[in-house]
Amino acid sequence: MTTDTEEPTLTVDELAARAGVTVRTVRFYSSKGLLPPPVIGPRRVGHYSQEHLARLALIEELQRQGMTLAAIERHLQQLPADLSARDLALHRAVVASWAPDAAEDMTREELERRAGRPLGEEALERLVAMNVIERAEGTSDGPDSSRSPGSFRVDPALLALGIQLLDVPLAHESILAARGVLLEHSRAAARELSALLREAVGEHESVAAVKSLSAHMQPLVVQALLTTFQRSLKAELREWLKES
Repeated sequence: MTTDTEEPTLTVDELAARAGVTVRTVRFYSSKGLLPPPVIGPRRVGHYSQEHLARLALIEELQRQGMTLAAIERHLQQLPADLSARDLALHRAVVASWAPDAAEDMTREELERRAGRPLGEEALERLVAMNVIERAEGTSDGPDSSRSPGSFRVDPALLALGIQLLDVPLAHESILAARGVLLEHSRAAARELSALLREAVGEHESVAAVKSLSAHMQPLVVQALLTTFQRSLKAELREWLKES
């Protein structure tokens, strides 16, 4: 694994596995100019960084949203060239917020391949607690009867975040508490914004009018929330560091 300041260390096979795509897909995107070229190391082996991984994840997300390769190319060209892996991940998070809820069934082997690392029982329990994965029940009847014991129901939108949180030097309880804070306040904000929306459209507006207003408002609201939160968090950190 690399960070924004480390040398690229992922081979094309590792990059593809981490992103959940084939090596052929990685090379196809590279041939289209959607991915920058790797750093060529000894023995002419290409090495990829976390920026490559984040950009690949963004491309895949844009494709899931129905964008053509030409549209994706134009979208990427509009982004600053020096975006870090963290910035790209934030951009992808905003894009993914419009996707419908989706989950994938994975074996433990596939889950570890997508995670790019072995996952012990403690790591699995933390991912379960964060609602990133759900263990299969392994029952012979019921809604999950097609899922074999030892498999997992995985939220792809949260998997990369959950894996990163495994390495955060915070107690598991603190991470769960932070998640609780975010859920509580985001739901409160959603309730208040929904109330404003209902008041704005009135009781007698058609369903089509409500959906139209919602479609126009959602991108603005998400961008405003993300920008406000980032600036507020930076301000809080500055105050904290000033006091320490």
